[in-house]
Amino acid sequence: LGAIIADCRMYSAYPMTPSSTVLTTLADYSDKTGMVVRHAEDEISVINTALGSAFAGVRSAIGTSGGGFALMVESVALSGIAEIPIVIFLAQRPGPATGMPTWTEQGDLLFAVHSGHGEFPKIVLAPGCVEEMYQLTAEAFDLADIYQTPVIIMSDKLLSESHKSTMMAKFKLFAKSYRSNRGKIIETTDNKYLRYQITEDGISPMLIPGEPGQFYQANSYEHLEDGHTTEDFESRVKQVTKRNKKTDTYLANHYKLPKVYGDLEKASAVLVSWGSNKGAILEAINKLHNLSIETAYIHFTHVYPLSSERIKTLFSEKKRYILIENNSHAQFGRLLRQETGIEINEKVLKFNGRPIWPDEIVNYVINK
Repeated sequence: LGAIIADCRMYSAYPMTPSSTVLTTLADYSDKTGMVVRHAEDEISVINTALGSAFAGVRSAIGTSGGGFALMVESVALSGIAEIPIVIFLAQRPGPATGMPTWTEQGDLLFAVHSGHGEFPKIVLAPGCVEEMYQLTAEAFDLADIYQTPVIIMSDKLLSESHKSTMMAKFKLFAKSYRSNRGKIIETTDNKYLRYQITEDGISPMLIPGEPGQFYQANSYEHLEDGHTTEDFESRVKQVTKRNKKTDTYLANHYKLPKVYGDLEKASAVLVSWGSNKGAILEAINKLHNLSIETAYIHFTHVYPLSSERIKTLFSEKKRYILIENNSHAQFGRLLRQETGIEINEKVLKFNGRPIWPDEIVNYVINK
């Protein structure tokens, strides 16, 4: 629904649990929306087809799970260097390899963050409920266009294939109020066009192909400002620096701090998590409140990149923090430490294919 609201015109996928429901749902709506929904022959074709349509100027997205995403990462890097916007829906399941294909886990976060060889900016979002799913999906298309880079939406089996009622009035209000932001995409220019023009914010004007007298190359090779390939040392440094500036621009303009549930000052323990754990954590907070134990919850939706200085304002050395994740490596905890220096020592980690239960959180808070 978020993709429809954002006027996505092309969705490409190869069926892979638990992402397949997006493919079938968008296919059902395609007659009404006019969206091209393509069931490709494999995951490599999925992403390259979508990059082609995005290059042509239409909002494009793809969907897969971890195994399929492994086949796509070379073209994720192509998106990064060619600066072609793409939205990637990554629905996690337990790996590695086939793993447990019909169960749930949050095991692909660091894989998403570090996907694609070489260094280039990307944005990773993680909805925690149905409402955040359509809201963040619409936002993802804006961010992909604004920063001309891959935006990955992290879901999982629990969130992708669960059934939940939501307020239709709230959905309609969001759909009515949404206004797309296509960033620096332009349809015409009077000047010599420099697709990869060096700019202060790292974002160059993106011309829709077809303008008479204007052309540029978009490929996987390093390039000059006009798109022609180069191996010149100085030009390489300029383009890498330009692309990297996008991260600073994003953090200054569009990064959103995690939402805080409860009172951080009064809480005896603060729960920290991301993604689909949200529902279980909120229920656990209510149960603990009924037991006269006050807790708070820091819920991350914009999981990468992270704004170190702003996030640090939510943490105090005097508080008890508990990290809750549906994986064995505490992947978000590692990312938080890497990006901010904040280390959370207490952890509730579950990785047997089942989601985290509220009572598991309650029991840990009380008994540890």
